[in-house]
Formats: sequence, C-alpha cells, structure tokens
Amino acid sequence: MNSETAVPDRVPLPTSPTGHFAMRFSSTPRGARLARRLAGQRLDAWGIPYDCDTHHALTLIVAELAANAVRHGRVPGRDFHLSLACDTTTVRIEVTDTRTEGVPVVATPADLGDTGRGLLLVEHLADRWDWHPRPDGPGKTVWAEYVLPAGGRPVAAPSRPSFTADPRTTYRTETAGRQIDATVTLDP
Repeated sequence: MNSETAVPDRVPLPTSPTGHFAMRFSSTPRGARLARRLAGQRLDAWGIPYDCDTHHALTLIVAELAANAVRHGRVPGRDFHLSLACDTTTVRIEVTDTRTEGVPVVATPADLGDTGRGLLLVEHLADRWDWHPRPDGPGKTVWAEYVLPAGGRPVAAPSRPSFTADPRTTYRTETAGRQIDATVTLDP
C-alpha cells in the first residue's frame, strides 16, 4: 500500500453528542441540495444560527462533501448517506457513498481548472478531515470536523479563518495568510 491507497485510521464520533442527524439522499444534484438545506436547518435548531460564519462554513462543507458523493461516488440506484453529530465543542459531518474505487485527494493549485476545489475548501474550513472505507459494505465515508469557536457558541467575529459567504456564487477563505477564492454554484 502506498500513501494514496493506505487505509486511514478511523476517528470516532464526538463523545456524547448533543445533537445527531442522519439521512439517506438520492445520488443526484437534487439530493445534494436537499442534504445541504436540511443540514442548515438542523444546525440552526442546534443553536448555530443561519447568519453566522460558523453556519456558512458548515453548510459549505456539507455542500462540497455531498456534491462529491454525487459526482464521484455515485453508483446507479444507490443513495449517499449524510450524518451530522454535534457536541458542545465540535460538529462532525460524514458523507458515505457506495463507490469503492478512487480515494478523495485535494487538488493542488496547478490542478485547478473549472472544477476540483471542493476538498480544497473543506481542507481550509474544517479543523480535521479524512476518509475511511465504509465498514458495512462497499464504499467510503469522507468526514470533516469543525471545532466551534468561543466555548461552543458561534460569535459574530470568530477567531478562526475568516469566511465570507455570498449565496450567489463566490466564496473566499483566508487561512494562515493564504487566500483561496472559489466559484461555487449552489442552487437555491
């Protein structure tokens, strides 16, 4: 096994989650859009309001992982699974698809064309992310963890990477002095 095909260690879910949401969605753009919308509603119900940077970052992570499951993990007739777990300090997002070939790889700046920025955004928005083989059948699970700022409650100006979300198409993130601009089309 080399580093591209080595099976990563599985990281457990947050201990004693205060909130959990799980649902299967059709492996279509409509399913990915519904996953993003329902995740946004669940985050708001858990006290992460729509109008804060934390909510925007988390829904963008869900949108990117769901879009990747539809685009790269789709097997005709099979769904993808979204799971959210939230405890007092961390939100964990897991998206499981049924395609076994191909492992998630972050694009390098030289690889960037019109597509391929999804995992790059996830890498810069999430505190941790990785993947592991699906334990109960064919496929893989891609997960991301986001540590909530200020003792678990979102604040207006979080002390994490700045993130500006425009519901139309342009997203920008800055991390450690690096700025990434990406054009992402999110259906309303």
